[in-house]
Amino acid sequence: MVPEHVIPAFAGMTALEDKASLALYVHWPFCVSKCPYCDFNSHVRDGVDQALWRDALLADLAYEAAQLPGRTLTSIFFGGGTPSLMPPETVAAILGAAERHWGFAPGIEITLEANPSSVEAARFADLAAAGVNRVSLGLQSLDDKALRFLGRAHDVAEGLGALETAGRHFGRVSFDLIYALPGQSEGAWEAELARALSFGTGHLSLYQLTIEPGTRFATLAAKGDLTPKDADEAAGFYELTQDMTAAAGLPAYEISNHARPGEESRHNLTYWRYGTYAGIGPGAHGRRGGLATQRHRKPENWLAAIGRNGHGIQEEMALTPADRAMEAMLMGLRLREGVDLARISKMTALEISEFVSINAVERLEQQGLVASQSRLKVKKPILLDGILAELVSI
Repeated sequence: MVPEHVIPAFAGMTALEDKASLALYVHWPFCVSKCPYCDFNSHVRDGVDQALWRDALLADLAYEAAQLPGRTLTSIFFGGGTPSLMPPETVAAILGAAERHWGFAPGIEITLEANPSSVEAARFADLAAAGVNRVSLGLQSLDDKALRFLGRAHDVAEGLGALETAGRHFGRVSFDLIYALPGQSEGAWEAELARALSFGTGHLSLYQLTIEPGTRFATLAAKGDLTPKDADEAAGFYELTQDMTAAAGLPAYEISNHARPGEESRHNLTYWRYGTYAGIGPGAHGRRGGLATQRHRKPENWLAAIGRNGHGIQEEMALTPADRAMEAMLMGLRLREGVDLARISKMTALEISEFVSINAVERLEQQGLVASQSRLKVKKPILLDGILAELVSI
């Protein structure tokens, strides 16, 4: 059953079009160790001055609030790094300040990413008391050998214990899995995914392993010590994933995200629907009033900027109408619901033909790759990159 406080994410575009709505992203950059596949802005440090970091985040938050007055928060997302390493009192302080600055919409979604170690799971009760009502667990695999390959510090038993603990404390729970690993068979993934679906979780993030530049996996692949799946193999895993999740009542609403109706991540939908969001903390991005904001990535540089300027912004760049149209297309076509081209046209004052190739739409529709009756939708998400290259005319 979907909790009563969950606002259906596909109940139209009201939240998207509401100019008073806002999402907030909070980045906590620290991890216990660096996973070999991870290219996120995460850092390992011997110690963290918690009071200093709490005050710095509150200063960064106050700056963004001054730039975006009169808004109401619909979602908050603590990402990282490993935000479950944050002291619950820091989370509570940030939530209290955010509510004072902007106010909370009824049923606000407040998500925190967590690693499934027993140490972090022990904080779940305090994090829930601080105001977190949704947790995203980085289980990553239900196979101990795969977890070791992925450099994870937990084993399957510890991960499932954290999942059970999360279910007791949070109204909504999601977890991540990575598939199409080297040496993994479709049969093994089918069994693993079936087990994952049996837990009854309302949201799953299911990612194919990708080799990101700058990671340890990229170094291993360059040396020939790691061989990722080729495109055809990966496509088979992807199609299996789509079929199984749809049959279980958790269809993909975005390329890698699956949910029961009403349990989609409202925060991430703000990104994909090209809404307004503020980002604070090292490396955080934001979109406000036609501006793209980016904070300093390195924790020490971000802290120094807070001390100098009262905020951690490294760059604040005005986006052209063409930039905004491109971003809205790139994000929105990831969604099953697709994009409203008329809305993008109104937002940017561009004609649709200035950012979409009408000829390509007609050709791709004849090939069964897109649909354009009321909204432009990609019918074969696995081919999204190639389709975008043809569609976007900017």
